[in-house]
Amino acid sequence: MFEHRKLQKLEDYFTVLDQRRERGIYFYRINGYNEAIRDFLLKYYETARKTGVVIEGKIPNPEERHLGYYEEIMGREFRMDPGFMEKSLRKWLPRMDENQREQVAASLYDTLTDMRRTGKNDNMLKNAYIKFMCWLYYRFERVINCLGENEVPKILYEGTVGAYELKILDILAKAGSDLVLLQREGDQNYRRQDPSGALSYELELSGQTAFPADFGIRWLQRELEKRWNREKLYGSALSVANCTNAWMKGKGLADVLKSSSERGSDSRFFYNCFIRMNGVEDKVTYLQELYQFQLEIKNSQRNLLVVEKEIPAPTAEEIQAVPRKNYGSPEQMIVDLSSAIHFTASADVEKLMRKAFAELLSEETEAPGMNLNRLLNHAIYLLCWMKRYVPKLFSDRQQSKISCFVYLGGCRNGKEAMFMKFLSRLPTDVLLLRPDKDTPCCLSDNNLYEINYGLSLRVAHFPREGQEIRMGTAAYHAERELDEIMYQDSGIYRNQQYDRAVSVSLQTMYEEISILWNQEVKYRPNFAVSDSVVSIPVIFSKVSGVKEGQINRYWSDIRTLVTPDTFVIRKAPYINPTASNPIRQFATEFFKNGKIQKAKIKEHACYPYGFLREEIQNHILEKLQLLIDQKLIRGTFENGTEYTIIAVVLNLDKEIMRLLQRFDFTKKNPKLIYIHTTEKMISLEDSILTAFLNLAGFDVVFFVPTGYQSIEKHFNREIMEEHQIGEYLYDLQVPSFQAAPSNTRRSWREIIFKRGN
Repeated sequence: MFEHRKLQKLEDYFTVLDQRRERGIYFYRINGYNEAIRDFLLKYYETARKTGVVIEGKIPNPEERHLGYYEEIMGREFRMDPGFMEKSLRKWLPRMDENQREQVAASLYDTLTDMRRTGKNDNMLKNAYIKFMCWLYYRFERVINCLGENEVPKILYEGTVGAYELKILDILAKAGSDLVLLQREGDQNYRRQDPSGALSYELELSGQTAFPADFGIRWLQRELEKRWNREKLYGSALSVANCTNAWMKGKGLADVLKSSSERGSDSRFFYNCFIRMNGVEDKVTYLQELYQFQLEIKNSQRNLLVVEKEIPAPTAEEIQAVPRKNYGSPEQMIVDLSSAIHFTASADVEKLMRKAFAELLSEETEAPGMNLNRLLNHAIYLLCWMKRYVPKLFSDRQQSKISCFVYLGGCRNGKEAMFMKFLSRLPTDVLLLRPDKDTPCCLSDNNLYEINYGLSLRVAHFPREGQEIRMGTAAYHAERELDEIMYQDSGIYRNQQYDRAVSVSLQTMYEEISILWNQEVKYRPNFAVSDSVVSIPVIFSKVSGVKEGQINRYWSDIRTLVTPDTFVIRKAPYINPTASNPIRQFATEFFKNGKIQKAKIKEHACYPYGFLREEIQNHILEKLQLLIDQKLIRGTFENGTEYTIIAVVLNLDKEIMRLLQRFDFTKKNPKLIYIHTTEKMISLEDSILTAFLNLAGFDVVFFVPTGYQSIEKHFNREIMEEHQIGEYLYDLQVPSFQAAPSNTRRSWREIIFKRGN
């Protein structure tokens, strides 16, 4: 049997058997508290939880079913004989090896012999033996199967130990297990069971005090859980921390170009910067400075990543790749999602990523109006962007090389701002460039270093090596400044000045249609420009009947509306539902999770609008999404009508595409006249076309001399203004219409500067 040995230091408990100063086990009682004991118990509890047994309170007596099972397997026979006990253990606990059985049998026999000496009769010994056997089977099997191994199994007992409990613990100690009794109530009760203290030693350390009120196994569990959660978030302890901006001299790009050795030499830190540069110092040299900056960054073999105007939102595929569960609290969510953060190229960067992720989301929980669903959405964006950009920043990671992330533009929303703050806590320089001071930026952070310049400059693209670089002269910038003065809140607009627009349908009298029809939209009621988005007042009307029954005048009035910017449909249906449409077979690919897949559409071989201006392509796709979102067309999200909408809008007539191509959102808008004179029903596709053109900024007027329903049956609600102008006439023959000659006039600018003929 194993001898009880005395400790030289608490760490001896964790020494393997072969390396102990004296071969044996440790069995100690802990009756007081200090930090050393706290740290020891945390480690001992964790070890016992993995390779032994933790007991809180009492060891329950065997239940009737336990005793019944024992009797069924072993019978009622009992003999005070080591050989009998060893044989019984072979049958009762078959996983034990020969040496373990010998040790436990000898220890059992030794304890029962001591009990006999104190006056216990054979029946009492038998009952004690059966109790010990049940406890070995039901409570201590994990321990007995590790007895005698180099890694000594551990037992932690918290509570007031009873007589038989102390005996089973002594049996296990002599058989080869370490034990700790955590006695928050002191040693008095133990001394009643073991007056001489022969079975265990009392731990006596300097500075011991009474245990804190909440200290015990439950406290150990909670504390370790906190540590495990931190390890899940960060991994093991961080070896480096960020020193952000403290080393800078306020020289902007020159600071960013400094090498790591010039920034600082303390190996405990990485030295990075987090800067926002607002405006420009010199319009003429600004782009050249940026171009030279990116060359020097690359020549120093630092990774450079530039994002312009926006950080593209995660795709559906990126979002679906983030594993997530249902969460009951922000803490639970943060712990679980942090496990998805992996960066095999650098363990240090991975730990920093987890730490920054946890800290930022914890801060976000305090934001006004934040709830668990919004927080989860922010976390998913952060994980998607992390996976997209971090490998590019830290490929071929070298400790001495700080990468650089440049964002040309301003943070448009809280998610982008959070990602900037996340990157600023990694070994990368984060540089936000706002040369145009009118560009909004919602980023706010205590670590952000602001540099402000007096001039403002619109920069479409960051000047990169290997790309076409265009830099303005002083005269060019002077002319641009003149443009800004002339076109800023003056009611005068440059050609194609704006690239985003929304349409606003006007409610008008019938007589107003001809008055407004040929006006530039900027002169119409309710025209506005807000945040660079043009609100276009448009006509969307149905004219029923013929005024005073005068057919010739009716056609003449329509003819006056046919301008070079007018598309006329003379017969219904214009789009036959059975007509060939090359887009129809791909419509399901272009629409996922309620969203138009813009990138996939533009890259597809059948995409017909690639030759149009980029802003018009975006305008078309934006209004296509809006038409689906509004559920204006009957059957949308019910019977697959959304796919028909996609097929129609992505297969417009060439003439309609040309009208869109030359559409200037502040000038005359394109028109559609639809003449419906028969009983033939207008197709669903025609309804889709006209609803889309209305959203895209066209004036749309239906002339229906019969007064019949036209496109109304395909709409979920009333969206057109209807004008009843006279009696209904039927079977009219629609004449051909030619566009009225354009009344070309020189602009005021051409007149002033004599650039016209």
